[in-house]
Amino acid sequence: MFEKVLIANRGEIALRIERACREMGIATVAVHSTADADAMHVRLADESVCIGPPPARDSYLNAQAILSAAAISNADAIHPGYGFLSENADFATMVEEHGFTFIGPTRDHIRLMGDKIAAKQAMKEAGIPCIEGSDGPVPDEDAAVVAADKIGYPVIIKAVAGGGGRGMKIAHSRDDVRSFYKIASAEAEAAFGNGAVYIERCLLNPRHIEIQVLADNHGAIVHLGDRDCSLQRRHQKVLEEAPSPAINQSERAAIGKIAVDAMRAIGYHNVGTIEFLYEAGKFYFIEMNTRLQVEHPVTEMICGLDLVREMVRVAWGSPLGYTQEDIRFHGHAIECRITAEDPLTFQPKPGRVASYHAPGGLGVRVDSALYAGYRVPPYYDSMIGKLIVHGASRNECLMRLRRALGEYVITGMDTTIPFYQRLLAEPAFVNGTYDVHWLGHYISGTKPGPG
Repeated sequence: MFEKVLIANRGEIALRIERACREMGIATVAVHSTADADAMHVRLADESVCIGPPPARDSYLNAQAILSAAAISNADAIHPGYGFLSENADFATMVEEHGFTFIGPTRDHIRLMGDKIAAKQAMKEAGIPCIEGSDGPVPDEDAAVVAADKIGYPVIIKAVAGGGGRGMKIAHSRDDVRSFYKIASAEAEAAFGNGAVYIERCLLNPRHIEIQVLADNHGAIVHLGDRDCSLQRRHQKVLEEAPSPAINQSERAAIGKIAVDAMRAIGYHNVGTIEFLYEAGKFYFIEMNTRLQVEHPVTEMICGLDLVREMVRVAWGSPLGYTQEDIRFHGHAIECRITAEDPLTFQPKPGRVASYHAPGGLGVRVDSALYAGYRVPPYYDSMIGKLIVHGASRNECLMRLRRALGEYVITGMDTTIPFYQRLLAEPAFVNGTYDVHWLGHYISGTKPGPG
């Protein structure tokens, strides 16, 4: 097994990886910007290396600095976490070429799934249903209109090279396509360095459901169930739950098998998440994330596996040691992404944590790197923690979440804890009848809260 792993990330996910490595007897190296010198992941790692100033481009996105840190600390492998360089095929290539092991999928799979057009074609060939869309990138407004007319309105203009809602616009008419094309392309260029966009049919009331897969280097592949990520604000996930309350057991088994068969067809290794839109009993492929997901804890809670540990084992070359029939799912889990934001306007409000108390008790987990006195830096994503609860049923899970939110104390700064407390009073959420558009309407007041 690896003797030392460098973690090319920060915050709660860096701490999460450190914990898994420590339980495996593996030493850890934390990298950090000057803004994160007093961060919890730095304090708890066996070693730490400063890799640059606060801006991410000069530190956590600086591949050369990270590789230098791995070299001077004599690390064996690098775990990228999520975000930053986790889905950068060039970085994975550099890691391997410099003699380190990249803890994640192969660079070829990262590159394939990073190109949304190529990924869609590969999934079609592997037997996964896809949404109707343009055959490739649309080079200009006129081509975009032609494609949209052929597909039928509404359509979505989407970035070829990215996700997370950047470079994504919904068009209901030809005029919309012409208005949004340049905006979407410019956003995509700014976010991903690639302004290419394509057109896809827009489903009206879908759920966002994803399947977690895990594969070793010896041909064993399993799925670890589904997650419902339909509660989104501006295409960004806010709350996730597993399993989805929107699909039944036969649908769950069928889409899980489709996902496993597709991964076997492309020879996939390590963890991955296949994301779908689900509407009227049908699944449609959106994209595949070739990394650990922010919402991985809800899967861990219902299946009892440590996904980070499994990533490390697979990267080392160990076989899974279990089959699909060995995977057992228990109960229900929900994750709330706690952010340093105004709970009404969602404007980022980083600051100093005056006091901190995490909830506890049966079925409650908090993944966070906060502590009293810590100053949340303004340079990075506003997520400061994840509250995950598990119960024997969805109703028990909701009751436990309500209790845990009431215990969660973070003072000195605004957080979204009050937002989640309000959400738990909404019938559409409690009943599980929401879709991907519901939360946006609820927050903006353009639709009654119950949905």
